[in-house]
Amino acid sequence: MPENLLEVKNLKSYFHTDEGIIRAVDDVSFTVEKGETLGVVGESGCGKSVTSLSIMRLLPNPKGRIEGGEIRYYKDDESIDITSLNPHGGIIRSLRGNEMAMIFQEPMTSLNPLYTVGSQIMEAINLHQDIDKKMARKKAIDILDKVGISAPQKRVDEYPHQLSGGMRQRVMIAMALSCDPNFLIADEPTTALDVTIEAQILNLMRELQSEFNMSIMIITHDLGVIGEMADRVIVMYTGKVVEKATTDDIFYNPKHPYTKGLLKSIPKIGIKGRLAPIKGSVPNLLMLPEGCYFEPRCEYAKKICKTKEPPMFKIDEKHAVKCWLYNGREEI
Repeated sequence: MPENLLEVKNLKSYFHTDEGIIRAVDDVSFTVEKGETLGVVGESGCGKSVTSLSIMRLLPNPKGRIEGGEIRYYKDDESIDITSLNPHGGIIRSLRGNEMAMIFQEPMTSLNPLYTVGSQIMEAINLHQDIDKKMARKKAIDILDKVGISAPQKRVDEYPHQLSGGMRQRVMIAMALSCDPNFLIADEPTTALDVTIEAQILNLMRELQSEFNMSIMIITHDLGVIGEMADRVIVMYTGKVVEKATTDDIFYNPKHPYTKGLLKSIPKIGIKGRLAPIKGSVPNLLMLPEGCYFEPRCEYAKKICKTKEPPMFKIDEKHAVKCWLYNGREEI
């Protein structure tokens, strides 16, 4: 029986702005099992990155904050409610790095241009492990070698601008893995990389996951990456989970019209013709429609969709969908 490493229950993360409250993550629930890869997909502005920042307690203060729900991390036999922790306190700082780590979306803005990549990796190691600078440097070189950077003894003393995009992404992975975390969040880990480097990064993540028995939460809008990496998938739209299932079910038995639309917009080898984009765009989170938020873009919309938000309906033990088309099935 798989064990959960992370449980997110009814998470609500809001941003308080001059224009109003933005419900960036609104009543989101999911689990991440030990050793598995969970894929999180959806268009930009659907709450994927805010979900990951909530888990790491890195929401920008004071406008962004967790308004409700639980994030439970299981360490040994201990259950830690991350939402109850002081975001600047010692417990969450100890969890970040030692237990949980994150690869951020854009390495050029995440790495400090004033410091060598080695010093930035060593800072992460020294922060979480009781070792001297000499040992930290050796570990930094070893982890750069492990992530496939050639001549790591030389690269450790170079600055971010001296490295290619693929190398900077590998440095970000090295920083995230420097303290051997059990849970890794990868937020668009292959953005702006060419397909060859993308394949290398994904292979590297798979190899490191196998070696360290990590759980990975990979956030992307690229369903091709999801098909390669994920065991299970959650599909997000306007801050809500609209479908969750195994990767095979998402690709071969999708239920939600939004999931079907995402799949139709992917080019397929051997199939000619124009792609079928989803009409319209993600609504402004300050001016959400009544009822189902996808209704204005949905070709299957019914009368009830305009006035009442659908619950999550259970398709089977591993598949659930938030859509009125499946009314009559068990609600969860």
